[in-house]
Amino acid sequence: MEQVLAPSRPDTASAARDVRLLPKAHLHLHFTGSMRPATLMELADKHGVRLPEALSSAEPPKLRATDERGWFRFQRLYDAARSVLRDEEDIRRLVREAAEDERADGSGWLEIQVDPTSYAPRLGGLIPALELVLDAVDEASRASGVGIRVLVAANRMKHPLDARTLARLAVRYADQGVIGFGLSNDERRGLARDFDRAFRIATDAGLLAAPHGGELAGPESIRSCLDDLGAGRVGHGVRAAESPALLRRLAEDRITCEVCPASNVALGVYEQPQDVPLRRLFDAGVPMALGADDPLLFGSRLAAQYELAREHHAFTDEELAELARQSIRGSLAPEPVRGRLLAGVDAWLESPAE
Repeated sequence: MEQVLAPSRPDTASAARDVRLLPKAHLHLHFTGSMRPATLMELADKHGVRLPEALSSAEPPKLRATDERGWFRFQRLYDAARSVLRDEEDIRRLVREAAEDERADGSGWLEIQVDPTSYAPRLGGLIPALELVLDAVDEASRASGVGIRVLVAANRMKHPLDARTLARLAVRYADQGVIGFGLSNDERRGLARDFDRAFRIATDAGLLAAPHGGELAGPESIRSCLDDLGAGRVGHGVRAAESPALLRRLAEDRITCEVCPASNVALGVYEQPQDVPLRRLFDAGVPMALGADDPLLFGSRLAAQYELAREHHAFTDEELAELARQSIRGSLAPEPVRGRLLAGVDAWLESPAE
């Protein structure tokens, strides 16, 4: 079997600094999935929407998406949550609260994913929907101090022609807050290569390609994202741990994987938090940006992912700081923002432990 050479680990003992105070970037957060549970309930009441019991209880829903039935249930719950977002006020509230939650978790930069086709029917069409999201993002960014940009995401379950339409829309707003183009939903069904022309439209215009891969499907899914879509980042990517050759490629090419530990466990990709291969990817030199994915459904936000790395994978504060640096370097934040956040990471390490 091929061996992956791991960089030496720091021998400094882990200290209990507050990870919420660690400056970081958040590169994997879905629009509806960022909603607060209380907001979901209030908007459902506002619009007279009856939510499934799994969304109206005090606990996150029990999910498992390793089979088609489980993934269908996850999507059904997500669609039910999305149905409460019906007017401009709802959209602005969601984005404002997401920015506030990011700031509370130490995030100074957020790249949020949105498929505007999901909101277009109630907001006047694709263009009005995206323009509203972008305006809400600008407003929330100014109010919170968190830099926010948007990745337009296509849906693997829809026709590739729909993805091309979205790619052209993303390009149209590339100078107004859209920075990238993604591809979400069940990677076991919609093959990445079917969407190559949509991604070519986006990347030819300078947008980042950031499709999902290597979560529900294995290493070949990631390779397809790289080879067929020109991915500059990979959403999830944890299944790269199953291929030493792919680990080396990601490390050598500095392809950041947007790893979402809590959602991997919630969806049954891994049984326990300690099974998520964070340490294997980290030691192989693969850049990672920890993400919360869909906090509404998975029950934890960004800082909790760093706590998981500390508690279940024995990451020291020095290693957590390096994870934060990797998230910042993997972002599309402008250099002044990167510099400020990276300096903040150093300051966090220099601060006394609790």
